[in-house]
Amino acid sequence: MASEEAVARFGAVVGELHRLLRRKVVARVHRDSLPEAQVELLHLVRAEPGISGKEVARRLGTAPNTVSTLVHDLTGAGLLARERDPNDRRVVRLTLTDAARTRMADHAAHRSALLTEALATLDPPARDAILAAAPHLDALLDALRARP
Repeated sequence: MASEEAVARFGAVVGELHRLLRRKVVARVHRDSLPEAQVELLHLVRAEPGISGKEVARRLGTAPNTVSTLVHDLTGAGLLARERDPNDRRVVRLTLTDAARTRMADHAAHRSALLTEALATLDPPARDAILAAAPHLDALLDALRARP
């Protein structure tokens, strides 16, 4: 089993990697960044088009009124579309707009380019080890998602 220090270091590195990539991509695309909660909501809707606001709140572990505010802001920004469920008019279904899909694709392309450039500066064994870790990091994500 890994030491507490190694686990803490891993968590710190993953967090800093996420924050640094996000800042650098935003600077590269010359666009204001969205709050992290809005980004999470967009990723969830991309993964599950037509998801309900209630299900978003459950999946993100947040209050329905918080989701309502996020949806309102993203709809106003032209990144999210909401439609009433034809079978139950009380339910709102969420989908990405074309603008959101374009923005997310641009972000992913710039993130990939930044990572490619940074990985190219590492020695081949380090680069190979990092890339080989991706499936294991996916498994770690699954394990974390499965926890209540």
